[in-house]
Amino acid sequence: MEGIATATRLKTSLPEALAAAVKTAAADWSAGGKMQRLWQRDASLWTGSDEGQWLGWLDIVEEQIAHHEQLRKLAEEVKAAGFQHFLLLGMGGSSLCPEVLRMTFGKVAGFPELHVLDSTDPAQIKAFDSKIDIAKTLFFVSSKSGSTLEPNIFKQYFFERTKQAVGADKAGSHFIAVTDPGSKMQQVAEGDRFRHTFFGRPSIGGRYSALSNFGMAPAAAMGLDTRKFLDRAQEMVRACGSSVPVEENPGAALGFILGTAARNGRDKVTIITSPGISDLGAWLEQLLAESTGKQGHGIIPVDREELSAPETYGNDRVFAYVRLESAPDAAQDAKVAALERAGHPVVQIGMADIYELGAEFFRWEIATAVAGAIIGINAFNQPDVEASKIATRNLTEQYEKNGSLPAEKPVLEDNGIRLFTDDKNASELAKAAGNDKSLVGYLKAHLGRIQGGDYFAVLGYVQMNAEHEKALQAVRHAVRDKKCVATCLGFGPRFLHSTGQAYKGGPNSGVFLQITCDDAIELPVPGQKYTFGVVKAAQARGDFQVLAERGRRALRVHLGKDVGAGLATLLAAVRKAI
Repeated sequence: MEGIATATRLKTSLPEALAAAVKTAAADWSAGGKMQRLWQRDASLWTGSDEGQWLGWLDIVEEQIAHHEQLRKLAEEVKAAGFQHFLLLGMGGSSLCPEVLRMTFGKVAGFPELHVLDSTDPAQIKAFDSKIDIAKTLFFVSSKSGSTLEPNIFKQYFFERTKQAVGADKAGSHFIAVTDPGSKMQQVAEGDRFRHTFFGRPSIGGRYSALSNFGMAPAAAMGLDTRKFLDRAQEMVRACGSSVPVEENPGAALGFILGTAARNGRDKVTIITSPGISDLGAWLEQLLAESTGKQGHGIIPVDREELSAPETYGNDRVFAYVRLESAPDAAQDAKVAALERAGHPVVQIGMADIYELGAEFFRWEIATAVAGAIIGINAFNQPDVEASKIATRNLTEQYEKNGSLPAEKPVLEDNGIRLFTDDKNASELAKAAGNDKSLVGYLKAHLGRIQGGDYFAVLGYVQMNAEHEKALQAVRHAVRDKKCVATCLGFGPRFLHSTGQAYKGGPNSGVFLQITCDDAIELPVPGQKYTFGVVKAAQARGDFQVLAERGRRALRVHLGKDVGAGLATLLAAVRKAI
């Protein structure tokens, strides 16, 4: 099946059976007028609940263009103010789009350099604090609900630091809020006299908010040509419109493939991106996983997994290659071509230049909504993310009350590493490990539970830096190469607001290795008893608790304060175990 929607640079190479199923889905959508119903916000396309209330993203580009003057004025104001740094404090949908823009466009001349903080790891927060000159920094506090834990405590910390640097009377002028109208964050912004408050639209969920003020206000402040960006996005909006035949609709065409593949056992989407747009995968991860992973169904996105030989992969994958045509990678092209020749399903999307990111945001939003309808789930809620938040909140409230988190007992201590899990997993692992009650023995037992069609996910509650990423990537690839299964890597707590939904609510095909550590440094949260380290520990425990409640195969590895040494020990043990 070649050349669906070639006018928008989408090419496909699909096995015959999948191509036929996709064609059937397209015919069904055409006959049922389903794209028209999507644009009419017809909730019955999904589950008939509240989906129609969450489709405000369909016309947000038109609104942003109509009111573009406010973005232009913001850019001029930020440039004139002479800020050197711009630190965005957010989580999930509030931070992933700005991070993609930062990684793709870099520093724009005459504008402050954007940094994005979306981790409660105290070493990571301290690293950002050390990197910026507080007195010359503009802060964006991005939180749709205004009640999300992380942006609020980030704000508390950096507002105090700014008061120390420039005085209490000037601190507010260094802060801008992006939030929904009437939220707690709006009240905070007004009380602390923030420079501005930009409003989101209540009918747009976080992961669909890239083209709203959550993405575009930071884009303006970092110096992007937001009008050019939005104009490119508008071209895609028109191409995906209700009057366009479905076989020519680039968003629908992609959605038919993703949804049909997932229903036919190919529920892992391996994301391949050109080096110049490498961070797009992190945004796609959240959109796909949080939208579709629920009620035991869903798409598991696989990002940043190095491409290997075709025989490494099972028949549970679709490969989505977003290729930057102005700067392609020849080695990547060759590997993708090898996958196609071997008969793996490949979807290739061409981007003329980096300003087409806005168009891709919209294409994938349409595709995800369509895929969710085909899978038969509500593509706009995130029930299992909420469950994890509740578990975390209960733990932090216990700390505020008692001054400590509940005591834990490891199932094993070996070589400076402690292992934790719930009773059910502990029983299964002890039985499988037999007489080898060692770190290697338990890892062998845990990884031995991975079967064909499963995926392996590394959940690292450690500082996100190049050294730790390299070690955790080595762990995932060792397992991928030996077991020939899809692998995922996420840093906590950021993945909780992203892939965490699919891990807990999607198909029970994940085998999880959570990694926590003792924090070498600690940072207080102003106005609270708990510290950032306590929050991170509570988030990891809350995450694990919900995984266990959902019957997931999960093991937690707890390292000491020397994370680098602990990861080296873990990697050696994993290699021995497999």
